[in-house]
Amino acid sequence: MAGSIEELLDLLYTEIEEAKNAPLNNDKCVIDRDRVLDMIDDVKAELPVEIKRAKDLVANRNDYMANTKREAEMMRQKAEDYARELLDKHAITREAEKRAEEIISQAEEECRALKDMASDYCEDTLRRMEEAVADTYDEVKHTCAKFRSALGAASGGSAPRNQPPRRAMYDAEADED
Repeated sequence: MAGSIEELLDLLYTEIEEAKNAPLNNDKCVIDRDRVLDMIDDVKAELPVEIKRAKDLVANRNDYMANTKREAEMMRQKAEDYARELLDKHAITREAEKRAEEIISQAEEECRALKDMASDYCEDTLRRMEEAVADTYDEVKHTCAKFRSALGAASGGSAPRNQPPRRAMYDAEADED
């Protein structure tokens, strides 16, 4: 008559519920003692099996929960590591971008400074060349004037006859105006 504890308890309940009332007493009943005791023995016999099954279920559930917690912890740790790695990469990238901006800014500043220096050098060189050319021009004018004066004094004011006619000389003073 063995079955699950629930089935045995249901049978026991039915047996008691269907029992006949004791004569002259509605609160008491008459039951088949051997049959009820057999049912109780069957419940006692099944109880350790059911308890063992329940303990096994609880142990399995606990193992499952522990494994799930371990896996969740590992996943959390991996996620944290990955997030940390991303932050580190992001920080490295940001630092590299910042450094690149600094290098570009510094290079642009140096370029501006070199351009200014080159412009100043060119202006200074051209100014000195202009002064040198002007000094040379003044010296050439002065020498031409001396030459004319010496030529005029040597010829008495007129050109010698056996010389070809004189070409008109370049007059720098007239050119300046």
